[in-house]
Amino acid sequence: MSVHIQKIAPLEIEQESFRIISEELGQTDLDEQTFKVVQRVIHATGDFSFCENMRFSSGAIEAGIQAIQDGKNILTDVNMAAAGISKALLAKWGGKVLCKVADPEVAKRAKAENRTRSEIAIDLGLEQNVGIVAIGNAPTALLQTIKTLKEKNVDSIPLVVGVPVGFVNAAESKALLVEQNNCYITSLGRKGGSPVAAAIVNALIRLANA
Repeated sequence: MSVHIQKIAPLEIEQESFRIISEELGQTDLDEQTFKVVQRVIHATGDFSFCENMRFSSGAIEAGIQAIQDGKNILTDVNMAAAGISKALLAKWGGKVLCKVADPEVAKRAKAENRTRSEIAIDLGLEQNVGIVAIGNAPTALLQTIKTLKEKNVDSIPLVVGVPVGFVNAAESKALLVEQNNCYITSLGRKGGSPVAAAIVNALIRLANA
């Protein structure tokens, strides 16, 4: 057989994956915390281009860590992103992962107001002690997040992890996030997705627990 399968203990797979990523990336200009976030995204996707297209506002990682340690909740746009977040590690600080897109109330309001469920879910979710908003699927959810946060008169603006994937308004919504929000982590262009959103949040949770 010409294919070589590496023999490795199950508990060592993630560590070896991170070693390979570090080796293949080589020297970068990223600080240690930013590198850990980017590394986990590459680990989740197998895509090294995220090292080039991810953007972090000043103080974004610190804001995310602080929100976790303050016991604030994490709001996601879809259940897939929520499912990928490490709730056991988050529970240490008292925060929860919220996703309201499947709530009956959300569906009812969306139909009555001729809006998407994602838009309604974001508005309702932001009222529940949210410290991080993680958008990996719906550009409409990211656009609504930007709009709502811009209009809200609140003391503490949550970190927005805005990485929706797709061809309709995905790149545009992320460009708008960079333009209009001052606390964000995003990936420019069409690439993104729920696994990326979850990977970013998981990296922040692990940094909070370090």
